[in-house]
Amino acid sequence: MMKKRILMLGTGGTIACKHTDEGLSPAITPKELVGYIPDVKDVCEVHTIQVCNVDSTNVTPKHWSMMSRAIEEHYEDYDGFVVCHGTDTLAYTAAALSYMIQNSRKPIVITGAQKPIDVENTDARINLLDSFIYAADDGSRDVNIVFDGKVIVGTRAKKERAKSYNAFSSINFPYPAVVQDQKVIRYIPPEEYEGDVQFFHEMNNSIYVLKLVPGLGPDILDYVFEKYQCIVIESFGVGGIPEYLVDKFYEVMKDWESRGKLAIVATQVVKEGSNMMVYEVGKKVKQDFDLLETYDMTLEATLTKAMWLMARPYSGYEEMKREFYRRINHDIMVNG
Repeated sequence: MMKKRILMLGTGGTIACKHTDEGLSPAITPKELVGYIPDVKDVCEVHTIQVCNVDSTNVTPKHWSMMSRAIEEHYEDYDGFVVCHGTDTLAYTAAALSYMIQNSRKPIVITGAQKPIDVENTDARINLLDSFIYAADDGSRDVNIVFDGKVIVGTRAKKERAKSYNAFSSINFPYPAVVQDQKVIRYIPPEEYEGDVQFFHEMNNSIYVLKLVPGLGPDILDYVFEKYQCIVIESFGVGGIPEYLVDKFYEVMKDWESRGKLAIVATQVVKEGSNMMVYEVGKKVKQDFDLLETYDMTLEATLTKAMWLMARPYSGYEEMKREFYRRINHDIMVNG
């Protein structure tokens, strides 16, 4: 039986770091990374390329475009892809690639580590080997994270721990699979797609997250609503606009709507999602302005989906609204 051909994309991150006088810095090449997991030769045939070499704190939509273009360029030549990435923005990249590469019947696995691969007691070697095992499995497809033995859908991940090896959790969605003893144990069958794989490379990052805090001054609304094309308002609980912001919010929203800008209400509560129709502070505002809300989406998926949507042409708000609520890689299960 022919082994699967898997392409690994190096992007930098802790997994590829070495110690320097200035601190950890990415320095290990993708080919060198593979050398630390000799057992991979029994799993698949690995090829490597270096897409970029950055600390993931420095990752921007430009780097997501580089990754999506590299995967598109090599898509027909390989059976799957593994992206090595720093953990700090890994969940954002996984969500972004879920929108930039859709209907992929080939797996795109994103992984990283909390410690460099060349140190003792690192999690890097097991994470990397598990990623190749998952990428070489016949049932794998689409964009997923493999980390600490868990498979997390690309739109559902959040980094919840800064140092622990179980850094990532799946938010409002079960783990579709785990990798145990070098075997994939699958809990959710792979999704069946109609149509060919689709690649997108443009993202519009004119977006701002306004986190509400008790007593926030209303003047901030003038600035952010003027400066950005899209505002994501991280509200309290299930979602709403406090009374001390309502008058200013109505004032700026009327101008906002006339200029074709986008407002999305999210919740600061990580699990279980929003529902603006529950309380008076949310219901009237949503009805008056037909606001988008995130429901059970993660903030990472919300931001990257909005960036993806704003980079595409639409006939109007209603079409963009339908696309925002269209389920992509399990990103939203509840939408009113």
